[in-house]
Amino acid sequence: MNIEFSKEDKLFKEKVRNFISKNLSNDLKNKIANGEDITKEETIAWQKALYQENLFAPGWKKKFGGAELTATKRYILDQELALGDTPTIIPFGVTMIGPVLMHYGTEKQQNFFLPKILNSEHWWCQGYSEPSSGSDLASLKTKAILKGDKYVINGTKTWTTLAQYADWMFCLVRTSFECKAQEGISFIMIDMKSKGISVEPIITLDQSHEINTVYLEDVEVPKENIIYEENKGWTVAKFLLGHERTSIAAVGKSKNAVRKLKQIANIELSNEGSLLISDRGFRDKLTILEMDLKALEFTELRVLSEENKGVAPGPEASLLKIRGSEIQQRITELTMNAVGYYGLINNNTKSNIDRKNHNQIRPDYSQNVAANYLNMRKTTIYGGSNEIQKNILSKMVLGL
Repeated sequence: MNIEFSKEDKLFKEKVRNFISKNLSNDLKNKIANGEDITKEETIAWQKALYQENLFAPGWKKKFGGAELTATKRYILDQELALGDTPTIIPFGVTMIGPVLMHYGTEKQQNFFLPKILNSEHWWCQGYSEPSSGSDLASLKTKAILKGDKYVINGTKTWTTLAQYADWMFCLVRTSFECKAQEGISFIMIDMKSKGISVEPIITLDQSHEINTVYLEDVEVPKENIIYEENKGWTVAKFLLGHERTSIAAVGKSKNAVRKLKQIANIELSNEGSLLISDRGFRDKLTILEMDLKALEFTELRVLSEENKGVAPGPEASLLKIRGSEIQQRITELTMNAVGYYGLINNNTKSNIDRKNHNQIRPDYSQNVAANYLNMRKTTIYGGSNEIQKNILSKMVLGL
């Protein structure tokens, strides 16, 4: 695999940097750099700016309105957006349900939903996990009974990220109880404004409202909202999870987090009074972390290269998910070590704490370090827990 940037790639890199410089305000950049939450409106405005520049759907085929960028350009885009402290692109639409619709959707579904994903008119959320069905997803109990030309859905979904903002939810439901667990599941799209849907917030350890429980009580959904075929949703779900797990790797964001960690280590002191970056024990941990991140980066590039050839992510997606999530956690742990006792103050701006008073006793770079550390505990669980991913690798790669 050739990893040298061509002249065209270098010009594209400059184009992305110029776009960020022109479209990202200093206020928004500082909010993100300091780990503060941004609003739904700010996120949508950024996504629309990317769309206008044809940078919002880099992996989509041109016939569906995407940029169809090469693996190298997608890599460059990801790196530059992360290093530029730009808003996180909400993945549920463009990264997850979008590819599903392009692969399995009907022409009518594609024509209606894909343009609204591209222009951020629709905000999506994911209805997979349930109170008693997480890693064992096939045990889900939310049921959909066909009555005439509509399904009537009853059940509960939980850990539903940003459901409080969502216009639509792609959801796994049970449409048959008379076959194997995986064979009785269907993949359906639900309008979140439908009667019978209620969203209840879950406040996490970092005092933020990111996830929710969604209750569905006699929710009527048109039969035509099924993707692929009834009772074939498990096939669709596995396809989608491959794209989700690939995105969880978040190499660009991890590289940016390491960059910030180095900046902190060049300010903070070790127990011996020298700069932390000079401490051998800390430096060894940082070096090993960077080596592992570089290896992950090349694995991601190989997966992107295969996707450009039309090959969907296979077991490599599980590997990316495992290593990417572990590295993210290690970065937050090392950052907590770097800021020392400042990390004890969970001055999380998400919880409406008076920052003016708290910032008098702490440097800006330590703001939200503790909150981020707590939040990143989830990465080895969502998208399919790492233990499950290791089982997948043992079967698909090692043949065990």
